[in-house]
Amino acid sequence: MNPRELCFAPAHVQAARLRSRELSPVELMRATLERIEAINPRLNAFVSMRPTEELLADARAVEARFTRREDAGPLAGLPLGVKDLEDTVGLPNTHGSLVFKDHRPRRDTIQVERLKRAGAIVIGKTNTPEFGYTCMTTNRVFGTTRNPWSLERTPGGSSGGSSAAIAGGLVALATASDGGGSVRIPASYTGLVGLKPTQGRIPWGPDDTLRASHCIVSGPLSRTVEEAALWLDVTIGEHPLDPYSLPHPGYSYRDVIRTAPKPLRIAYSPTLGYASVQKQVRREVEAALRALEGAGHRVEQIDEKFPDVALEWSCLMGAEDFGVLAHDIDDESLLDPGYLPGRDMARQATHVTIADIQRLRARLLRQLADVFARCDLLATPTTSTVAFAAEGPMPFFVDGEPVTSPGGGVAFTYIFNFSGNPAISLRAGMDDEGLPVGLQLVAPRLREDVLLQVARQYEQLRPWAGVWPAL
Repeated sequence: MNPRELCFAPAHVQAARLRSRELSPVELMRATLERIEAINPRLNAFVSMRPTEELLADARAVEARFTRREDAGPLAGLPLGVKDLEDTVGLPNTHGSLVFKDHRPRRDTIQVERLKRAGAIVIGKTNTPEFGYTCMTTNRVFGTTRNPWSLERTPGGSSGGSSAAIAGGLVALATASDGGGSVRIPASYTGLVGLKPTQGRIPWGPDDTLRASHCIVSGPLSRTVEEAALWLDVTIGEHPLDPYSLPHPGYSYRDVIRTAPKPLRIAYSPTLGYASVQKQVRREVEAALRALEGAGHRVEQIDEKFPDVALEWSCLMGAEDFGVLAHDIDDESLLDPGYLPGRDMARQATHVTIADIQRLRARLLRQLADVFARCDLLATPTTSTVAFAAEGPMPFFVDGEPVTSPGGGVAFTYIFNFSGNPAISLRAGMDDEGLPVGLQLVAPRLREDVLLQVARQYEQLRPWAGVWPAL
């Protein structure tokens, strides 16, 4: 395996080569650190790293376990990036904010703890916008992260550092989270698989304050569907510190995807009744759906008009975020100006405002229940456009026409955080400039199995896994 093949090899392929002793954990760690040293200055994906000698010592420890023929875990020896919104021992967690630039957590999140238990080696933190609040990744602590496909473009947000690291061949594994599209938007802009599971599928926290919005989840960003299934297999299952966490479903998602799905009814909504979409994005999404039709699924365009919940979702998330963070913010001048509108919206929210938001949410759930009574999956573009400029602004014009949704160019994702449905972004194709386009598939709650089955089938029909930026 040549160096480029190694750095873009999927996580499950790297793990198999490590277990078979064809590849040494030390060799993989050295190759990873060399790649980061060479490429990261252009991407700014990683913003802090553990010392090299510590990482090599961890790799040697895994190699020793292999030598003793011990089961070191399904991710044994794989380098892991952790999003800089997520706690992990030994590294800062700045939340992309000057407020927390010196914060060093004393514990791992449940997700990181489980990934480490599966054998992954945390190597560093990946960049994020302040508090994960925007769909591009730039902040006043570490600066701007860039898209490996085009350095002038954003890799998305808020998991932009992780998406740039994976799509740029720095690591095969990096954590991500999604409160309004923060897994799926970066997946769309960088050509990755991005899964937002049902809330509770991967336990959240532990946090000092329980989240009540029921919008934010952890989920995998990966180069292939099998990696996403593997990620779920090692991170899911209830935890006593997350009262909303779900029991283990009782099966392996890697086993599930080995069976092709039955013929499905797929409802296709090109706009959800309110969003804009570039002609080239729509072209690639519809080509992807034709491939699924060729596999025996029935795709039918629907004219359903869904509510655009951009303002209600923003208010709910802003009220929660500002409530959680308010005790830590002594000097508001340290906050990025882009965060302030959300703070102001949160301050104006009353109990009546929140009740009205939850009333709208209940209506949306009834509407989606009716849709899923008639179909198995809902398909949309993941984003309105391909990746925009690295430092913004977010697109408010599409093909020369003004965007009417307050959600701008990312109006397809937050609605499914609001509803709680699992959703996945897959690479639909490429635009005329060679930038990735995303297809979003949405399922009823708890049906990640169906999403991953059809995603794996699609991946076999349209294999993008070997097509990555040259850098």
